[in-house]
Amino acid sequence: MELSKHNIVSKIEGTEDYYIVNLLSGNADILSAQKAEEIFSGNFSDIDEYIEKGYIVEQAAEKKIYNEKYLDFIESRDTDEVQIFFVPWYACNFDCSYCYQSGYHNKFTVPSTELIDSFFAYVLKKFAHRKKYITIFGGEPLLPGETYRNTITYILSRAKEANLEVAIVTNGFLLSEYIDILKDNPIREVQVTLDGVNATHDSRRYLQGGGQTFESICKGIDQALTSNVTINLRMVVDKENIKALVDLANYAINKGWTKSPFFKTQLGRNYELHYCQTGNERLFSRLEFYTALFHEVNEHPEILEFHKPAFSISKFLFENGELPSPLFDSCTGCKTEWAFDYTGNIYACTATVGKPGEALGTFYPEVTLNDDMVMDWEDRDVTAIAACKECSLQLACGGGCAAVAQNRNGSIQSPDCRPVKELIGMGIKLYSTHEE
Repeated sequence: MELSKHNIVSKIEGTEDYYIVNLLSGNADILSAQKAEEIFSGNFSDIDEYIEKGYIVEQAAEKKIYNEKYLDFIESRDTDEVQIFFVPWYACNFDCSYCYQSGYHNKFTVPSTELIDSFFAYVLKKFAHRKKYITIFGGEPLLPGETYRNTITYILSRAKEANLEVAIVTNGFLLSEYIDILKDNPIREVQVTLDGVNATHDSRRYLQGGGQTFESICKGIDQALTSNVTINLRMVVDKENIKALVDLANYAINKGWTKSPFFKTQLGRNYELHYCQTGNERLFSRLEFYTALFHEVNEHPEILEFHKPAFSISKFLFENGELPSPLFDSCTGCKTEWAFDYTGNIYACTATVGKPGEALGTFYPEVTLNDDMVMDWEDRDVTAIAACKECSLQLACGGGCAAVAQNRNGSIQSPDCRPVKELIGMGIKLYSTHEE
């Protein structure tokens, strides 16, 4: 018998206690410092309890459970819903201070109905037996003018014919001008970004040539919620605007948005994607981001009415009273996510779409696919990444983002490591302190 290689043991932030989590056995406990020392030293006062909970195992038996749960994960993923991104153009009416697409040089053109028809033909054939939905991405999909409006209308009509829901990722500036066509189509959600309130937001997300955007976006959100169109409000966070989170939270609460069944939120860390922000001092590392977030929420717990951060598996554990299933792969590219753009190219995900050299094939004017490149994405998980195989954090981390790993290490078959221990330690403290 020996300690499980999948035990995650670390200190709970701000206390003398520890936690132990094992995603393979599905157990989690709070440990006193004395009990934690037993784990570290291997001298146990109650070995039967540790065996019962899967913290102490026979290696062969644990390997069998691991293999069984891996097969369950693959089977479940193979039947999961597929998110299919479509970029009708990379044009944008914003000039955000941190735009990762600013270096893209795709020739601008509005897609023809023939290209859009080819996209739907490919999707309906390729994913014929999978549940799926379309996400319209950009650039900025909701631009002014009849040409853009007619194109979006046509995409929505084709999706409606195919009985596919549609999500839209937009800066929200002209959302109010598109509400009339959105509310008459099967819209799953509209993702809109606010980076704070008023001046904070406007200093980061402004129009091409300058110009404020906050008030117009809020008008669109109001109209969407009134029309029962789901809004997924996203805030992109870095060191410049982390202190604006509480202001945005209070703004949303006071507007009544957080009470709406059609309103949800997410926080996105502003990070180096591709090349554009290398060495940017305003960027948080993942650990810095969650540490700052931990302190902000503790100081302003009303933020939790606006958004409840994951802190790795912590939020799930407190909301569900159990651990999530083991995460053998956190990368969705070429599995439950694909991306397509108006050039006729196919990509693995939104982190690669439009990036030179990242195309996996074409759907227009002819159908092609680089099977070797696709297989490289499909094969990537913690069983394939050498650095993950012996890591105790693998089933909570899942190997991280393949695109980030490739940018950083030159290969998607490398890890994008997550600070799991620290995140869980902060999350347990946060949610045990602020339980409803």
